Amino acid sequence: MTKSSFDSRVFYKSVLALVLPMAAQNLINVGISSLDVIMLGSVGETVLSGSSLANQIQFIMTMIFFGVTSGACVLTAQYWGKGDRRTIEKVMGIALRISITTGIVFTLAVELFPAQLMSLFTNEQPVIEEGVKYLQVVGVSYLFMSITMIYLNIMRSVERVIISTVVYSVSLVTNGVLNAVFIFGLLGFPAMTIRGAALGTVVARGVELVIVLIYAYRPNQPVKLRISDIFAKDRLLLRDFLKYSIPVTLNELMWGGGVSMIAAVIGHMGSAAVAANSVAQVTRQLATVVAFGIANATAIMIGKAIGEGNEDKAEDFGRRFVWLTIIAGVVGGLVVLCVSPIASHYMTLTDQAREYLTFMMFVMSYFVVGQAFNSTMVVGVFRAGGDTKFGLIEDSIAMWGISILIGALGAFVFGWGVQAVYVVLMSDEIIKIPVNWWRYRTKIWLRNVTR
Repeated sequence: MTKSSFDSRVFYKSVLALVLPMAAQNLINVGISSLDVIMLGSVGETVLSGSSLANQIQFIMTMIFFGVTSGACVLTAQYWGKGDRRTIEKVMGIALRISITTGIVFTLAVELFPAQLMSLFTNEQPVIEEGVKYLQVVGVSYLFMSITMIYLNIMRSVERVIISTVVYSVSLVTNGVLNAVFIFGLLGFPAMTIRGAALGTVVARGVELVIVLIYAYRPNQPVKLRISDIFAKDRLLLRDFLKYSIPVTLNELMWGGGVSMIAAVIGHMGSAAVAANSVAQVTRQLATVVAFGIANATAIMIGKAIGEGNEDKAEDFGRRFVWLTIIAGVVGGLVVLCVSPIASHYMTLTDQAREYLTFMMFVMSYFVVGQAFNSTMVVGVFRAGGDTKFGLIEDSIAMWGISILIGALGAFVFGWGVQAVYVVLMSDEIIKIPVNWWRYRTKIWLRNVTR
C-alpha cells in the first residue's frame, strides 16, 4: 500500500464519517420545512404563502445564529486540532451569550409587531393575516433554537456529528405527527390550519432543546457546556471571536437578508409566484443537503489540519473537496429536474403558479450547482483558514449590487414578468463562481489563527 493510497482512504473515510450524518441532518431539516409546505399546500395557496413569508423572519434569525457559530467554528476547529478543549468551551459560552440575546429580540419582535413584519414581504392582506397567525404562535420556538443551533453546530466542529442527527430525527417525527394532528384536526383536536403548523414547530423545537440539554450534561463529554462560560469574561478570546465572527455574521445576514429580499420582491408579484417559489426553495434545500454537508466537513477537516500546523495537508484537502462539491452540485441539479414534474403534479396550485413552478425549477437546477461550489469555497475552505471578510464583500457586490438591485428594478420599475425577474434574482451564485475560484487559487485563506 502506498502512502498516497493510504492517505486517500483515510481522507474519504473521514469525509464519509462527517458528510453522511450532516447530509442526513440537512435532509431532516428540509423534511421539517417540507412538512409545512406539503400540508399547508394541500389546504390552500394563501396559508402556504403566509407561512412561507413568515418563516423569512426565522430565516434571518438563523442566519445570525449560523454566522455566530461559523465565526466560532473558525476558532473551535483549529483549537480542536491544537487539543485545547477549555478554550473551545469558552468560545461556546461567548456564542451562546450572543445567540440567546438574539433569540429574545426576535421573539419579542414577532409577538409585538407581526403585521408590520409581514407587510415587509407582501402587500396582500389575506397573506399578511395568515402570516400573523403563524408568527404569534411560533415566536417562542426562537428561544429554543438559540441554544440548540449553537451547541449542535459547535459539536460539529469538534467532530461530534451524530447527536445532531438524533436530535433532528426526533424533531422530524414529532413535527410531522403534530402537524397532521393540529393542522387537520385529528384525534379529536380542532383543525387549526396555519396555527397548527406553528404549534407543531414549537413543540418539536422544545423537544430538541430537552435532548440537547440531556446530552450536554452527560459525564465524560469532550467539550462541556458550562452556564458560567456564558457570563465569563476573557477579553483576548472575545477579541479573537469578534474578529472572525463579526464578518461571518454580517456575511450571513447579508446573504440571509438577500434571500428574504428576493422573497419580498417575489411576494409583491402575487401569491401564485410566492407559492411556486416556496416549493422551488424547498426543492433547492433538498438538492443541496449533501453539498452543504461537504461544505461543513471542509471547514472541520481543513480547520483541524491548520490547527495541527499541517498546511500541506490542508491544501491537499482543499483540492479534494473542490471535486467533491462539483460532483455534489451536478447531482443536486439533476435532483431538481427530477422533482419538478412530481411537485407540479401533486401540489394544489393554480395554473399560473404551476407554470411559474416549472420555470423556477429549471432555474434552480443550475443555481444549486453554483451554490454547492460557492458554499464549499466560502463556508468551508476560506473560513477554515480565518478568511472571513471575503464572503461579506463578495455577497455585497454580487447579490445586493447586481442580482437583487437589477431584479428589483426589473420588477418595480421596468415591469418585467415573473420569469425574467426570477432569472436575475437567482444569478448571484453563477456570478460568484469565477471569483471564488480565483480566491481559492491565491491561497490567501491558508492561515493559523490560534494563539
